[in-house]
Amino acid sequence: MTEDSHEAAAHENVPSRQRKRFPGISSRAYEHPADRSALVALRKLTGFDTVFKAMSGLLPERSLRLLFLSDSVRVGDAQFAHLHAMLRDACYILDLEKVPAMYVAQDPKPNAMCIGLDEPIIVVTTGLVELLDEEEMRAVVGHEVGHALSGHSVYRTILLFLTNLALKVAWIPLGNVAIMAIVTALREWFRKSELSADRAGLLVGQDLQASMRGLMKIAGGNHLHEMNVDAFLEQAAEYEAGGDLRDSVLKILNVLPRTHPFTTVRAAELKKWAESRDYQRIMDGHYPRRQDDKDTSVTDSFRDSAAHYADTVRGSKDPLMKLVGDIAGGAGDLGGKLRDRFTGGGGGNGGRATGEGSGGDAGDQGPGKS
Repeated sequence: MTEDSHEAAAHENVPSRQRKRFPGISSRAYEHPADRSALVALRKLTGFDTVFKAMSGLLPERSLRLLFLSDSVRVGDAQFAHLHAMLRDACYILDLEKVPAMYVAQDPKPNAMCIGLDEPIIVVTTGLVELLDEEEMRAVVGHEVGHALSGHSVYRTILLFLTNLALKVAWIPLGNVAIMAIVTALREWFRKSELSADRAGLLVGQDLQASMRGLMKIAGGNHLHEMNVDAFLEQAAEYEAGGDLRDSVLKILNVLPRTHPFTTVRAAELKKWAESRDYQRIMDGHYPRRQDDKDTSVTDSFRDSAAHYADTVRGSKDPLMKLVGDIAGGAGDLGGKLRDRFTGGGGGNGGRATGEGSGGDAGDQGPGKS
């Protein structure tokens, strides 16, 4: 398809409000550092694509396609036309030439996903369609198109397959230990990939408030008049900074089974990125191009990821992260810090450390982190 014909086709049903387009944009432009470094490393592996294509015979992709085709509603000009227009517009903005198939599935739980090995399929539930307004839904469609552009659908399909496999072999003693180890690692990566896709959704919708509203509704339902973006972001700051080391451990345990980060965390992360220089540079037309992806350095990507995590530890108000920062900085009296931060008590130097890690920060927290 030529550039002119692609542009004409993509603009058959575009909305009236003009949005910036990003010709040739690489997914590296919006990918979270941890997500990006993992993907770059995987793509550089010799034979990686061949191995995963070979797995397609084992994975239920063909079955999934037939299932959605037979028992869901395919989005198009004649069905859910407004979603089809959003989908075409999102692909135009992110310059994804082949528009993925999209289905609406009957499910009261708000959800969306992008799966598939050979070609991505986007699925949204009726619960999500009924919950979100047009601009909020546009951000979600952009989110899923971002998954498609990044190639996330391949790994999401594998994650679904391995999760189901782990359930089937759970009765075998130690039979699912190795599988669950892989699933846990994939879930950690996928949580980071969701942050990447949230950024893609913002690039498509170009309306931060709509993205925030959508996340609030996913968390609290269709009661927007009862919710407030600033208060929602304050929850994220309180979640990050509150409690002692026991709460930090519980946060880790709570998030391990999840494929998505918590909604308040997503909202705060997206707001932080929207206020960053990286986002502004993309909006000004300065971003990595797809044509340069082959020259991407794995080492540079890992370095960027390591720098991101170092900055996260330094800037975090979470008690565990602050303790890690103190240890890395050569803080003394480690035993006292561990005892006081874990119990929330103590005096002297240990008590001062406790104040900094929990109560002291909780008093001056603000929106930080969709």
